[in-house]
Amino acid sequence: MEAAALSRIGLAGLAVMGQNLALNVAEKGFPISVYNRTTSKVDETLDRAQTEGQLPLTGHYTPRDFILSIQKPRSVIILVKAGAPVDQTIAALSAHMEPGDTIIDGGNEWYENTERRIVEAENKGLLYLGMGVSGGEEGARNGPSLMPGGSFQAYNNIKDIVEKVAAQVEDGPCVTYIGTGGSGNFVKMVHNGIEYGDMQLISEAYDVLKNVGGLSNVELAEIFDEWNKGELESFLVEITADIFKVKDEHGEGELVDKILDKTGMKGTGKWTVQQAAELSVAAPTIAASLDCRYLSGLKDERENAEKVLAEAGMKDDVASVRSGVDKKRLIDDVRQALYASKICSYAQGMNLLRAKSVEKNWNLNFGELARIWKGGCIIRAVFLDRIKKAYQRNPNLASLVVDPEFAKEMVQRQAAWRRVVGLAVSAGISTPGMCASLAYFDTYRRGRLPANLVQAQRDLFGAHTYERVDREGVFHTEWTKLARNKS
Repeated sequence: MEAAALSRIGLAGLAVMGQNLALNVAEKGFPISVYNRTTSKVDETLDRAQTEGQLPLTGHYTPRDFILSIQKPRSVIILVKAGAPVDQTIAALSAHMEPGDTIIDGGNEWYENTERRIVEAENKGLLYLGMGVSGGEEGARNGPSLMPGGSFQAYNNIKDIVEKVAAQVEDGPCVTYIGTGGSGNFVKMVHNGIEYGDMQLISEAYDVLKNVGGLSNVELAEIFDEWNKGELESFLVEITADIFKVKDEHGEGELVDKILDKTGMKGTGKWTVQQAAELSVAAPTIAASLDCRYLSGLKDERENAEKVLAEAGMKDDVASVRSGVDKKRLIDDVRQALYASKICSYAQGMNLLRAKSVEKNWNLNFGELARIWKGGCIIRAVFLDRIKKAYQRNPNLASLVVDPEFAKEMVQRQAAWRRVVGLAVSAGISTPGMCASLAYFDTYRRGRLPANLVQAQRDLFGAHTYERVDREGVFHTEWTKLARNKS
């Protein structure tokens, strides 16, 4: 016999994110059914629902029982590993679903997989959403930023739930209908690419302050705490301050100094850079952060290079540069350099979203994207409100760099930015993210670039032709012949 009290929504896949999101939904007053292939995870979630406030959550041990426990039209969120496991889960669950029911994939999925699944779901009469979820386990439990794309009808079916479950900021919940197709997944991917850039830039600020400024972890914690009260106020700056405060329980000093300098990654940053290349959009800050992760992986090679180059006569110039540094001024310069570099990184992410939106007719609303990133997600930051306002002033803004407000800020900070990059270069401290951002800014703001020479070269060796600044038409020149006066 079927139980009378049916759940409002279901969630399958009870790893860290799934458990936390399910408990969040239940806590907001929506009865939820949960399912996982490994039954111990179902029991674990049921235990948590009891201890965290006797939340309205029921556990189910077969796909059929799980689906039948949800009220129609059914909506089911799946949170399993991207790729084949998603297809397997969809197959297991959809066998018991009916036309009009909805599947919502909350994983970090490649957007084209979502577009394929939308079509497959439609063939069965099912609705489909690919929903980016950002904020880690903390966000999932207490309010993430949600980026759902796909069927608008499917979104409307769960709108009341996601608006309660998402992080809340002063201008609304951090969720919006992103657009059709795989737009939700694509926006989440670019969010992660911006996150790569942000983390890289913060690590460079740390490197310069620590090695050129000679600052201790205690001082660094104070500086980042201070920065988090101003224009740089953000989740990443806040957690960075916390990291410097944690002592090492296995020895002297702080834990941060004992961590191996090799960065892991899951692939979304790489996808972002690949998409930028596909769409001919420059994203040098995000690309530099990806390159740094690759180089960080070459720990043994780097240690060897340090040795070989020292034997070849490489001198460490950090100490001599440090001796001439005014600490107070350096700290303020680095703050400004970090802010200006960050604007470029976000500008690149937004330009990538715009190019894809045009290609796919997604009609993305960039001000709204900035708004839903203000809370819950990893890149949440006060200055996203400024980005939102920039796009409200001009929805067709070519780049954040040319928004009148941001333009002023860039101009005010560029001297400090150049000092930091120059100082780092002279000290041999690599700042690829800051350098990439500065080069992007300096290239983008120049009315004329040396690309004329590149065009001449292309025409000389490959007859690729060129255009002129002073007359209409397409031209080709016999360069070598004319240069060497050969008739």
